[in-house]
Order: sequence, then C-alpha cells, then structure tokens
Amino acid sequence: MVKLIHLVLILLCTKAFSQGTDPRRLFSYKIKEQLKEYSLNADNAYELKDYERGAFLFDSLVKHVVVNSYMDNFKFKKLSGRTVYFHDYKKPVFLMTYASWCTPGNGEIPALNKVVEQYHPYIDFVILFWNTKAQVKAVAKEYHPKMDVVYIDETENIHDHVIISMKHSLGFPTSFFISSDKQILDVRRGVLHPYSEEYEVSYSLNYDAFLKGIALLFTKEEAPYPESLLGQN
Repeated sequence: MVKLIHLVLILLCTKAFSQGTDPRRLFSYKIKEQLKEYSLNADNAYELKDYERGAFLFDSLVKHVVVNSYMDNFKFKKLSGRTVYFHDYKKPVFLMTYASWCTPGNGEIPALNKVVEQYHPYIDFVILFWNTKAQVKAVAKEYHPKMDVVYIDETENIHDHVIISMKHSLGFPTSFFISSDKQILDVRRGVLHPYSEEYEVSYSLNYDAFLKGIALLFTKEEAPYPESLLGQN
C-alpha cells in the first residue's frame, strides 16, 4: 500500500513538473488543502442565510489560496469531439465555468459577446460547461464565434481531482483570469442582480465586471494597454 501511494505521488509530481510548475503551486494542490474546511463553513453560512459571511469566505479562499496558483493542464472536449488540454492555449485566458441549467441575466451573454469581439486578438476566451455534449450544443449558438465553447461530462471524469475541485469548491458561473504562463490572477463570481433587472442595467453591470478582470491580464502581460480599459481594476 505504501509503495502504491509513493508511486501515485511520483506520477503526480512528474506530470506537474512536465508542465513546468512546482506541483505545490498548482491550483489542484492548493485548493485541496483548504476545500474540506471551506465547504463546511460555507455550507453552514448559507444554511443560516448569512450571505455576507458566505461571500467573505469565498473572497478569502480566492485571495489567500487560489490567486497566484497555477492552473493545472486538465482536459476537456470541444463540440467537434476533439479533446483539448488547457495548456494548449498560449494567450492569457478568460475562463468562465458554467452549466446549461443556470439562467444568465438578460444582459450577461450580450455583454460577454461584446468583450470577446473587442479583445479576442489578445486573449483566449473559453467557456467551460459542466454538461453533456448534447446539452452544451443547445446553448453554444448564443455565444460569439470567437468564444471557445467546451465541456466536461463529469460522469466521464469522476476521478479527476482538478475537475471536482473547480466545480465543487468555487461553484458557477465563475470567471478565472489567467495569465499566459497559467497563473491565476483573480477569480470572480457572476454579477448578482434580479433576473427581472432591465436589460441596459444588466448589460452594463456585466460588461464592467468583465472589463475589470480583463484589465488584470493586460497588466500582468505588460502588453499595450487598450484605452478602453483605462480606469478598470
């Protein structure tokens, strides 16, 4: 049994080092250390309807655990059926995790599509659904053609710790802002507002939130800073 554990650890370390990253700095390693305690405290907060406490716990987890870790080279599928690895993306990445049963605000997708249209030459935009191919295909047409719509069928990946951690620790919809060297610069939950909110208000709130995250990517990469991002943080 001890030999088996040692072998697993060696394989994990070998995989991480092949990605060019100390395994102790990977997202999966960092989040695993805190996930059990965070989940327990967060569940208690939401059961008591203490949403302010829940938000504080999420922000603390992101700030002290997730930010500055490096995203693992996990795999997923495109609608074409092709398997893709996260490290195949060479630009900075805006990664949003989602599920088809979530109902976006009426201005969210148009705001996201506008951001993709403006910044896709500089950033890879990826939306990752926790769904089957058929479920994702039904909603994919709503997104900009330059948005890479991919999916993970969790029933096919029940032993993948990275996938379990991403879905069950941070929830969804969640946006990850990741530099070209795969360092996680920030993680932000979707904009919260009533689903009956007017389109213009919903669009503006979401658009501004997306821009603030994208501004971090340009700062990290020391790339030419678009005028449209001035004043964002």
